[in-house]
Amino acid sequence: MTGIRSPVKTESVSESLDKISGDYLRLQDFFDMNAKHSKPPLRKPRTDALRNRERILQVAKEAFTRSGADASLDDIAKEAGIGAGTLYRHFPTRDALIEAVYRTEVEKLAAAEKKFSENLPPIEALRAWMLLFVDYIATKHIIAPALNTLVGGPSKLYEGSRGQIQGAIDSLVKRAIKRGYIRGDLEPFDLLRALVGVSNVASSPDWQQSAKRLVDILIAGSRPLK
Repeated sequence: MTGIRSPVKTESVSESLDKISGDYLRLQDFFDMNAKHSKPPLRKPRTDALRNRERILQVAKEAFTRSGADASLDDIAKEAGIGAGTLYRHFPTRDALIEAVYRTEVEKLAAAEKKFSENLPPIEALRAWMLLFVDYIATKHIIAPALNTLVGGPSKLYEGSRGQIQGAIDSLVKRAIKRGYIRGDLEPFDLLRALVGVSNVASSPDWQQSAKRLVDILIAGSRPLK
């Protein structure tokens, strides 16, 4: 007597599709998980690399001051205590290095505005920043011959930095006006025009001292009328 066979259960089309979809999703999850684990994390610049860059910029600034745009890049690398290859990895061309030197000076001005505002009374913060601006003008004059060798000239570089400088002096003056240290009708950029004017007409090497004395005169003249 033959046994009665149990009927074979067949999958419906929808069940088959669900199974295929489930297998596909499991495979997708597997490959996505592997991809996440195999993806290298974003690397931050190493401390020594940042230190090398800062050292290169400082030495380059001094070299361009002494020798102009034709200063030897190999000598800059040697003085900075690095190999020439390291210098070229940071700055592939002479133009790139010259631009970086200038941009660094502008960035120092922008960073100083925040630092002075956080640590000094408004009028002292303004005075300290204006004195630093005099040093920036001196640096700009010194490396101007090198900047003029840039392909296309330095005008775009100057235009980009103007916004940062304008923003810094505006912030400092507005803060001083709000606290009652400066007249409300003062145009912030006029203070800088006066300092730039002194540097442009200077005929003696001590123009910086004259400009720094002018800082106190400008601030005194900007006080509210009593």
